[in-house]
Amino acid sequence: MNGKVRIPALLALLLLVLSVAPVASAADRPTVKLSAAQAGTGGSITVSGEGWRARALLMILICGQSVPSSGVTGGTNFCANADGRAVTTDAEGRFSRKLPVAEPPVPCPCVVHVATVQGAGAEADAAFQVAGHAVEPLPADAAGGRLSVLTDTRLDGSSGLLTWFGAPPVRTLVFTVGNVGTAPVKNPLFHVGTSHGVFAPEWQEHQWRGTVPPGGRARVELPVELSAGAHGDYTVSLKYGGKVMAEQPWGVGRPWGVTLFWILVCLVVPAAVFRVGMAVVDRIRPRPRVRRGVPRLPELALRLPGLRPREQARHAMSSTLPWFTPDSDPGTAGRLSAPHDESPTSPKAPTSPSTPTRKGPP
Repeated sequence: MNGKVRIPALLALLLLVLSVAPVASAADRPTVKLSAAQAGTGGSITVSGEGWRARALLMILICGQSVPSSGVTGGTNFCANADGRAVTTDAEGRFSRKLPVAEPPVPCPCVVHVATVQGAGAEADAAFQVAGHAVEPLPADAAGGRLSVLTDTRLDGSSGLLTWFGAPPVRTLVFTVGNVGTAPVKNPLFHVGTSHGVFAPEWQEHQWRGTVPPGGRARVELPVELSAGAHGDYTVSLKYGGKVMAEQPWGVGRPWGVTLFWILVCLVVPAAVFRVGMAVVDRIRPRPRVRRGVPRLPELALRLPGLRPREQARHAMSSTLPWFTPDSDPGTAGRLSAPHDESPTSPKAPTSPSTPTRKGPP
C-alpha cells in the first residue's frame, strides 16, 4: 500500500520540477516592459526591464521595420539614434528610464530595442507603435539560408611606420561562417562595428562576394579601419541579420611619432623665431653717423699737443713756432716764451773797481 502511494507522489514531484524548469530558464532572460504601447512624437514613455546583468550599461532605441520575434533586422540604421537613451542596471539587473518618442527613419512596425553596450551581448525588444508614423509590411525573406560563425574571429595585419605618425590603423577581420539553413546564401551583407570604451559601436556595411551552399562553410575577410591618430582599447563587433555574431578586442598603440613631432616643433620654431627676430633687429637698429672732414678721436688726440707725450709736444712746438728755425734755435731747454732784446744801445767799456773814471774828453 505504501509503495503504491509513493509512486504517484514521485510522478507528481517530477512533473512539478519539469514545469518549473522552463519558467526558471525564461526568467533568466532579459525582459523589457513599456508604460504604453502607443504614443505620438514629442511624448515620452517609461521603459523598464529586469533579468539583465548587474551594473550593465544599456542602450534604449526606437527602431522601425522590426518585430520582437526577429529583432532589429536592419541594425541601428533603422533606429532613431539621436533620441536614444542610456541606462545602467542596478545590483539586481533591473532598470527604469524615460524615453522620448521619435519617429525612426523607416516605417513601422516598430519596437523599443534595448541592448548592452559592452561586455557579454544581450538584447530584448518590445512592440511599440509611433502614432502618426507610416506602417508598411516587413519585406519577405526569400532566402532560407542562415549563417553562423564557426570559428573564433581574429585580426590580421600590423602597424607600419605611417601608423606610428598618426595614419589610420588598418586590420583584416578573419572568420569562418557556415550555412545552417536550407537555401544557399548569396553575397551576404555584414556589419562591422568599432567601439572605444563605453561608446556604442560605429557600424560599417561590408558585402562579401560569394555564395555559401546549405551545409557549407566559407572563410570571410573584412577590412577594419579606425580614424587617424586612434589609440587605446577598441572592440570590433561583427553583426549579420541584425544579430551580433562575434566580438574581438583590439589594442591600438599610441602614435609616438606625432608626440615626437610636436616636441621638435616646440623646440625648433621658437629658436627659428628668435634668430629671425635678432636679424630684423640688427637690420633696423640705428647706426652711428660719421661726418666727413671731421677727424676721428685718435687723430685729434695726435694733433693736440696737450694729449701727446712730452717729447713729441716739444718737437711739434719747435717746428711750428714762426720765430725760430732749426738753424737759429737757441737750444735753451724748457724755453717756451718769445725772445726779448738785451743788447746795449751803445758800447760800454768794462769798468773795474781799481780804474777811476773821469768825465769829459781826455
